[in-house]
Amino acid sequence: MDPMDIVGKSKEDASLPKATMTKIIKEMLPPDVRVARDAQDLLIECCVEFINLVSSESNEVCNKEDRRTIAPEHVLKALQVLGFGEYIEEVYAAYEQHKYETMQDTQRSVKCNSGAQMTEEEAAAEQQRMFAEARARMNGGAPVPQPEHPETEQPETDQRSLQS
Repeated sequence: MDPMDIVGKSKEDASLPKATMTKIIKEMLPPDVRVARDAQDLLIECCVEFINLVSSESNEVCNKEDRRTIAPEHVLKALQVLGFGEYIEEVYAAYEQHKYETMQDTQRSVKCNSGAQMTEEEAAAEQQRMFAEARARMNGGAPVPQPEHPETEQPETDQRSLQS
């Protein structure tokens, strides 16, 4: 790979945040396993190289389709071409979860920006839901979230309109 393969940066400049990567590495291993610094650095370099490889192949797939923007489908096809077909289902599930969480974040920000406030009970329930999701991810199984049941949600009413 050419040292200037990454747009505008030399290969040495491209890296992943060490603290984040170290946290990910530690989360994936049993608590009694330690990882040497050199091994952590090597794993980070492997991750960067993998990202470069998949990005490059995704770009080639994109170009073959006469597209200018790499889409998720191009990444999935690149994984297949590179021999990582067994990961496609898991990658697709992670992508779907990301879309769902992004949609939820957008809905939350619209709710917050519209002036509606959560009650203390709603905030506590939301906090517990977020804790449960985090625990599930920490335990290795991040379940794909299901849409909330409409019958459990209470429509918010403006107390001022009820008093008038």
